[in-house]
Amino acid sequence: MTKEVRIGVDTGGTFTDFVIFTDGKIEIKKIPSTPKNPSLAILEGLNEFLEGDFVPFIIHGTTVATNSLLERKGGRIALITTRGFEDILFIGRQTRRKLYSLRGERRVPLLPRHLCFGLEERTSASGKVEKKVSLPELQEILEKIQKSKIEAVAVSLINSYANSSNENIVSRELKRKKIQASISSEVLPEHREYERTSTTAVNAYLMPVISRYLEKLEKKMKKAELRIMQSNEGYIIPRKAKSEPIRTALSGPAGGVVGAFRLARAAGLKNIITFDMGGTSSDVSLIDGEIRRTNESQIGGIPVRIPIIDIHTVGAGGGSIAYVDRGGSLRVGPQSAGADPGPACYGRGNLPTVTDANLVLGRLVPDFFLGGKMEIFPDKSHGVLQILAKKINKSLLETAAGIIEIANANMEKAIRIISIERGFDPRNFALFSFGGSGGMHAVDIASHLKIPRVIIPKNAGVLSALGLLLADSIKDFSKSILKIAEKMSKKELDKEFVVLEQKSFKTMEEDGFKEEDVTITPSLDLRYFGQSYEITIPFRDRKTPSFSFISDFHNAHQKLYSYHHRGRSVEIVNIRVKAVGAGKKIRPKKHSRTGTSIKKAFLKKQAIHYQGKRHQASVYTRANLIPGNKINGPALIADSGSTTFLPLSYRLEVDSFMNLVIRKKERSNG
Repeated sequence: MTKEVRIGVDTGGTFTDFVIFTDGKIEIKKIPSTPKNPSLAILEGLNEFLEGDFVPFIIHGTTVATNSLLERKGGRIALITTRGFEDILFIGRQTRRKLYSLRGERRVPLLPRHLCFGLEERTSASGKVEKKVSLPELQEILEKIQKSKIEAVAVSLINSYANSSNENIVSRELKRKKIQASISSEVLPEHREYERTSTTAVNAYLMPVISRYLEKLEKKMKKAELRIMQSNEGYIIPRKAKSEPIRTALSGPAGGVVGAFRLARAAGLKNIITFDMGGTSSDVSLIDGEIRRTNESQIGGIPVRIPIIDIHTVGAGGGSIAYVDRGGSLRVGPQSAGADPGPACYGRGNLPTVTDANLVLGRLVPDFFLGGKMEIFPDKSHGVLQILAKKINKSLLETAAGIIEIANANMEKAIRIISIERGFDPRNFALFSFGGSGGMHAVDIASHLKIPRVIIPKNAGVLSALGLLLADSIKDFSKSILKIAEKMSKKELDKEFVVLEQKSFKTMEEDGFKEEDVTITPSLDLRYFGQSYEITIPFRDRKTPSFSFISDFHNAHQKLYSYHHRGRSVEIVNIRVKAVGAGKKIRPKKHSRTGTSIKKAFLKKQAIHYQGKRHQASVYTRANLIPGNKINGPALIADSGSTTFLPLSYRLEVDSFMNLVIRKKERSNG
């Protein structure tokens, strides 16, 4: 019998996490990341699984695409567009992040202006080809591109979403010359020229980097079956990731949201706010019965229009650096100490971080860091924070507490953005906290936002890697319609959806899924006629003659913007299809209650500092906790990949899925 091994690998800014599932058991690994070459840490962690007779199934969440874009370290690219539109990436939209600033916003383009080439061609908005591409003119442009040593070409011709025939001509010629190409009608067949061109250019920019990265991995993993996590909650084969690398941006955080969603649903929770605090940043997302996605996002200030989990990220993590600004105020982040040199307590760095502040306040257990596998140096944390304390004329403990308060405030703001600012009351949700640093901050953050319950799942420190093994294969397809809903018949709309569905079945078949194993979820992007932006609404009317999605749109508009217009025409902007191929995945395991004693889990007593006072906290090892165990704060629960801080007025209980469920203690009437 062939041994089954499934591995989730999540590359973070500080650690690379591994969740290995074999023979019904889960094994956890955490290895310091190697930012200059992420594959080194991955191969170190996988080494023993690449030499056996079995074929490991590996799902990888990577930050290579995101980091390449943020650091502007992508490939050398060119743009081919319609003549007269060569400046589209430089003009952009007339929008500003700081509306009242008198200073212009600096943009860092992905390519220089002289590498933007215009073709004398034209397709109308209705899809009619007014002027076909001239092959001699195209050849002349391609010769210039080859002389410029271009690694990839973005092709975005005007109105190609309505008819891609002219783009197809350019694509064929690029393939003949063996030049990597990102074609807008394949990447994003939707209207809005700037966003479509921007997304296509970003995709081209990432193609050389991701291709090289994955080719090296595949070469070292010849015996493995490799999949790459996307930002849309599903994974794809490496070949697809090479051709559309933009879909892998934020793939690590996406794994965390999927993991939180699956584990919360198993525990009977529908409404959660996910809080993933790692070493470099914190990612938050809201789930109200299902994972929320968006088609509008920005990475590194560049608009990217692809289906992506609605995740808000802030530069606040365990490695976030604390410093004093020019005005003499204490600040935290977004700069991070990363994996190298890391927080001062790691022994290589000399800058104070959030992790150092937690250590000084007693919220970490020095001799049980990463389960005792990694030595840390508390004296170095005290030393760097003492220097910072002198600068702001505060005590060591006041400075450490101030760092934590500022980091918490940054993360609370992120949660407000994805909840309160979008019409959701945080009091109706549970805070589902994970990541290496999340457990030390979650309760305080929940308290300030009046969130009644905090859930810390088992293996919280590697949940993003675990979430990869809980994901399915997912593809997204879209098409611009731009028609008034009331003037479009049900038959016409069904016909448009059928085309997309057939395309999705064909693509999923290439990935090894039969049509009967694929679930299709259709939706529509709708807006009031004359509006600029739209809302995505599920299309539930495939088997009924009604257009109830119009009523759903009015209701959604009311919830989001506090008003609606029942009598106003509704425009169908885009139609969408989400194709899900249910892959084999691990299932959350439910445990029976075998007792209530926590003596085996008790480790020691440790001094902590909280709200200006010193307390003696009980320290427990999480691995020895069992369902039914109850712990009163103050306490620390030490795990192999994370630590949970339970403040004085809180209590936790271990549920049947080994989650730590934390609530505020009820006040006695006595």
